[in-house]
Amino acid sequence: MAERSLPGTGLPGVSRRGFLAGTSSILGAATLGLPAVAQAKTAPAVIGDGAQVPALVIGTGYGGSVAALRLAQAGVDVHMVEMGMAWDTPGSDGKIFCSTLSPDHRSFWLRTRTKMPLNYFLGFPIDRDVSRYTGVLDAEEFGGITVYQGRGVGGGSLVNGGMAVTPKRENFSYVLPSVNADEMYNTYYPRANAGLGVANVDPAWFDSTPWYQFSRVGRKHAQRSGFPFVFVPDVYDWDYMEREAAGTATKSALAGEILFGNNHGKKSLQQTYLARARATGRVSISPLHRVVSVAPAGGRYTVTIEQLDTGGGVTATKTVTADRVFFAAGSVGTSKLLVKLKATGALPNLNGEVGKGWGDNGNVMCGRANHLWDPTGAQQSTIPCAGIDNWAAGGAFAEVAPLPTGIETFASFYLSITRNPNRAQFTWNGATGRVDLNWQASWKQPSIDMAKTIFDKINAKEGTIYRTDLFGTYKIWGDHLTYHPLGGAVLNRATDNYGRLHGHPGLYVIDGALIPGNTSVNPFVTITALAERNIEKIIATDL
Repeated sequence: MAERSLPGTGLPGVSRRGFLAGTSSILGAATLGLPAVAQAKTAPAVIGDGAQVPALVIGTGYGGSVAALRLAQAGVDVHMVEMGMAWDTPGSDGKIFCSTLSPDHRSFWLRTRTKMPLNYFLGFPIDRDVSRYTGVLDAEEFGGITVYQGRGVGGGSLVNGGMAVTPKRENFSYVLPSVNADEMYNTYYPRANAGLGVANVDPAWFDSTPWYQFSRVGRKHAQRSGFPFVFVPDVYDWDYMEREAAGTATKSALAGEILFGNNHGKKSLQQTYLARARATGRVSISPLHRVVSVAPAGGRYTVTIEQLDTGGGVTATKTVTADRVFFAAGSVGTSKLLVKLKATGALPNLNGEVGKGWGDNGNVMCGRANHLWDPTGAQQSTIPCAGIDNWAAGGAFAEVAPLPTGIETFASFYLSITRNPNRAQFTWNGATGRVDLNWQASWKQPSIDMAKTIFDKINAKEGTIYRTDLFGTYKIWGDHLTYHPLGGAVLNRATDNYGRLHGHPGLYVIDGALIPGNTSVNPFVTITALAERNIEKIIATDL
């Protein structure tokens, strides 16, 4: 079967460099192709106790960054509150982020031992002790699942693989049933892709470089079993990666950097939406600030905020007043906060849908053990750029993922997104003073079954077997986690059809909490596009 660009991206026939050229007028030349974080060095004013702000945005991920930019462009002063660090200052090694293979205190959020998503290799555990620190990746544990989330200015854009995938048009009614698909695919998906700096790998370079040997093996095996192999866009600067490979640029994706941030090449939100937002002069950001309460105050809202140190300790508690508050703390952060505020009486008029409809985007991982004549390469780029599409027939889309160990493993590795129907609920636990999630470990079985529609067939065709040494001892499936939390404050249920929270005018949800559990592909382009749609309506009607 012929390889092709992923259908439904809204960008058919657009070349990688042509797309970059087309977006430069929107993004500005300064936001493309520069080392990560270098453009976000301006120190923002930290919010003070007693401050009054027109718009407060809780979180600096995709939804929050879109809201801040568009509000500022409309003339509204915005303050963003971010629980994580700014990530704009190099450490003692001269780097802002540590590598995936050598995690240190910068790696994990307030842990004393790493919790790697792929936590075994050759059957041996690979986690190590680290100093407690406000690191860039949070592995938040609930009863039946670990949820990986970015912590820092830029949110999940700091730690994801950058796969910027627009869902196929025919799947959209499943993703967001209350949203007009024509508007999304004609206006908001293209706007999001432009704002994020999305582009595709050069297929000719892909075919020639040793850094994507692993992906070419994945292509061969997929096509030999009759599955469509598709290139998918990414927000990495592909020209920079080619210079990395040529030895003319400092290596980042080709130096094992991904899980704990990229020091160069990747266009995180710090280089795109947030850079543009700051350039308006109307947006300030307070890192290491955590919102703990939001309550009505005479037509406005009183917001209580804790300031943190790098050990997680509270150094100050501040009370500020905001005309409008945008919840953009990520699916888990937003959902937990809203559930707590409703249960404790701070926001009593929130409806009963708050906390419901949470899903894991059907995430499940696995590895395959290839034959000796199918090496996947000791050199592997950490940026995935292709996938196997069996959504229509088997309910699974599998990205061909790297396994950058620095040695030849003869392993093909995959992160699958599946059409898992199970949805969980966040609830307030008064006894512990915490929010619980009722996800059950057994709910991953549908995801495994759907992923097997791809990999059982490939194994049968190739005469290969599953790896059993990557997630434990004799364990095939990475079914204990998600990288893609979605839902908990679902659009048109917990909110109206544009993210306005029921019962409390001036409160909005603008992030992945709005999406009911699944996007059929990697979700951040959909989160961004939905935020573009919603904030446009809010500015036009509410301001």
